[in-house]
Amino acid sequence: MQNQNKKGKVVEAVVTEALPNTLFRIKREDTGEEMLTYLSGKMRLHRIRVLIGDKVVVELDSYGGKGRIVKRS
Repeated sequence: MQNQNKKGKVVEAVVTEALPNTLFRIKREDTGEEMLTYLSGKMRLHRIRVLIGDKVVVELDSYGGKGRIVKRS
């Protein structure tokens, strides 16, 4: 799933490590690249839990630094 959103590129990934303060290290499925992501505000608000091994949808930062987890699938 690779769509162009008005805010950034959206890709699927797998969570490899859970870090403090709702940060996660993920591995992208399309390139195999590991990157640091944070949990979106709606997921924090509704207390959706993300565990190691979960498949997630990540909205990439336009500058390439971090990503934001927007959906757990």
